[in-house]
Amino acid sequence: MPNDSSSNALGLQSAVDLLKMLASHEVSSVELLDHFVERNSSLHSQINAVVTLDVERARASATVSDNRRANGEAVGVIEGLPMTIKDAIAVEGIRSTGGAVELADHVPEQDADVVSKIKTAGGIVFGKTNLPRWSGDIQAYNDIFGATNNPWDLDCGPGGSSGGASAAVAVGLTPWEIGTDIGGSIRLPAHFAGVCGHKPSFGIVPQVGYIDHVSYGLTDADVNVFGPLARTVGDLELLFDVVNGPRRDTENGWRLDLPLARGDAKELRVASWLDDPDCPVSEDVSVVLEAAVSAIEADGVAVDRSARPEIAFNDVRRVGQPLISAATSPGRTEEELEALQEIISDPSADETLRMRAAASTMTHRDWLLLTEKRDRNRQLWSDFFTGFDVLLAPVAFVGAFEHQHEGTLYTRTLTVDGRVRPYSDLIVWTSQFGYVYLPSTVVPVGLTSGGVPVGIQVVGPYLGDRTTLEFARYVESLLGGYRVPPIAQI
Repeated sequence: MPNDSSSNALGLQSAVDLLKMLASHEVSSVELLDHFVERNSSLHSQINAVVTLDVERARASATVSDNRRANGEAVGVIEGLPMTIKDAIAVEGIRSTGGAVELADHVPEQDADVVSKIKTAGGIVFGKTNLPRWSGDIQAYNDIFGATNNPWDLDCGPGGSSGGASAAVAVGLTPWEIGTDIGGSIRLPAHFAGVCGHKPSFGIVPQVGYIDHVSYGLTDADVNVFGPLARTVGDLELLFDVVNGPRRDTENGWRLDLPLARGDAKELRVASWLDDPDCPVSEDVSVVLEAAVSAIEADGVAVDRSARPEIAFNDVRRVGQPLISAATSPGRTEEELEALQEIISDPSADETLRMRAAASTMTHRDWLLLTEKRDRNRQLWSDFFTGFDVLLAPVAFVGAFEHQHEGTLYTRTLTVDGRVRPYSDLIVWTSQFGYVYLPSTVVPVGLTSGGVPVGIQVVGPYLGDRTTLEFARYVESLLGGYRVPPIAQI
């Protein structure tokens, strides 16, 4: 555990440490499962993070795992470790809804590819965590399960869309999680709940089994990725190594061999981009980020605070967010698409709403032309990372905020530092790097004056996942990383 943790609860130990305890027979898989279930029972009414349980089948799997260890049989790298999975990912035999009422009673007959990889490695899935409908919001709220609360402030949300995942990890209901991220849905919850998260480079973790619309199945959504959330960066990397690689239907033709980190953390060439007039960062968050970068500099790491790629910041609005809206359009109902068509033809409509409407209904030709712009920007990012190894950036312009269930991602507002801001600005700093397929690791770097967590993005070149994880591990060691929320100390 990070050195500022004050709890010795079994459920708050790192996954790496729990696996060591399993290997030494200090604890059994069944005992671990029962501990997580008991913690969930104690905290569920306050947090509402794990919304579906499959305890009996999990206990049977845990018993088999314990017997395997007792008999000295070969075991997987995460053998016997119980865990939960975001409800946007299909798990065989467990209700998996995508947060949508249309699938409220849906029980998949087949695991998503990442779940298969986890089970093959010995992991045991015992529950599903909360999210918004079709993973389309910066909160974990839907009409089936209600709202998940932030462990640091129950009046606030833990972010989204993998908000149930981040809350469950933060309070020790699970050692780690697999979430999804198309506009920031791993990174934002990590930031808001004070845990670690890794958004992999696009295309290196299979998406088969992603429940983002009713007829989900075999298609990999553009921009979207699956990735881990955990309490430590070491846990992130271990789970990332379990799930990355080819899809089942292509594994006979290729394998993934990611490059090693570009060097030890303190040898890496570091840039920072901590604010921008296009999406100003709140004073509370800025103070924490500036202190984090200053601490890195004081530890002997040179940080270039002015280096930037040759890309206009607001290309994220003109190119990135339209591509994300297009990628999420399969989840729109026919009625929603008709309403979007009306917005396009209404010159008085809000500019952001018109962008979303146009992007969700664009022609294939328009999408291809937008993709050309994205590919030019990808090349410019590649050029930037010839001179630097990692870029430090905010996750969001604000820390955890109070629940908002009325309206949508594009109609809500937040008042920050006396200024009314579009709620959709929450995904600007994450979309900035996601739509160009870059890896990003989030690690906690402190608390705001109001006592809620702040994370920082460590962004790297495409396929440079091990480099971002390497530097995030250093930042974690330097600044303490995950802290135990007071509510979790039970």
